Amino acid sequence: MPTLKELPTPREAERMPTQIGPGVTEIDTLLGGWERVTAGYLIEGPMPLLVETGSQTSVPALLEALAGAGVGPHDLAAVAVTHIHLDHAGGVGDVARAFPNATVYVHPKGARHLADPGRLVRSAALVYGDLLDSLYGRLDPTPEERITVLDDGAVIDVGNGRTLTAVDSPGHAKHHVGLHDSESGILFVGDAVGVRLPDAGVLRPSTPPPDFDLDQALTSMHRFAERRPTGLALAHYGLIGDTDALLAEAEETLRSWAGVAERAWRDGRDIAEALAHEFDRDLDLVDPALREKLETLNGIHSNAAGFRRWLDTRGEDPARG
Repeated sequence: MPTLKELPTPREAERMPTQIGPGVTEIDTLLGGWERVTAGYLIEGPMPLLVETGSQTSVPALLEALAGAGVGPHDLAAVAVTHIHLDHAGGVGDVARAFPNATVYVHPKGARHLADPGRLVRSAALVYGDLLDSLYGRLDPTPEERITVLDDGAVIDVGNGRTLTAVDSPGHAKHHVGLHDSESGILFVGDAVGVRLPDAGVLRPSTPPPDFDLDQALTSMHRFAERRPTGLALAHYGLIGDTDALLAEAEETLRSWAGVAERAWRDGRDIAEALAHEFDRDLDLVDPALREKLETLNGIHSNAAGFRRWLDTRGEDPARG
């Protein structure tokens, strides 16, 4: 039995890996040291698999958590990322080095960027500026022969009859894929449903440029619902058990944000100002420090830029509306 001195503090206990379903462990990947903002998920089996590495800055905490869960350097069989944004896949190259037997699974449209991340990192530097290195880190290349693409319906074998099925789910990004666990019934949805930090309790859509597409995002949510998952595991953050309610809330919220954005676009008004006017009040009761994290991770301006690009590229002239 551990002594009192050995017992974790309340804050340490919150950061410890947590079992959220049969053979599914949630790991706080501590983006930039922030707690309960980015999550990875370890799927147990003869061929264990990690869903999401988190950012490159998350790698030390992730490796420590995996070691604490008994996953040694030659034990991890697979790493799967829902998409290649740096808060989800920035650690892939480092994790591939640390676990030389692990196959890396990714959407077909993301594979080349894991093998040759230069263009992705340069684009991220333009978006994040100084935050790229201080918060996210970069992305080291993964050997091409280690990468396997996940087409829609592809199955990853974890052993003992347990599998994860890929669900093509564009909308947030064209290279986004969900993963449905056959044993727990949990569906790992990345950012396709939005961002809901536990300490904030507010669900917000995630609509960044350059790939956001409203119709695809809604179709992806409907595809998730059709699979009747027992729970949805968000990368930001954690497991939500009432899947029907969450998907309905996510669709309603996304449609509401899109409506505000489109009206501003048609009127020639600033989309970010329109969204802030309408939805900033949702965060009035959120702790200012947590609000800053949420705005950094999923801010109004990033979402507004995604809506604007989607609206501009639909081939419709706002003056005609």
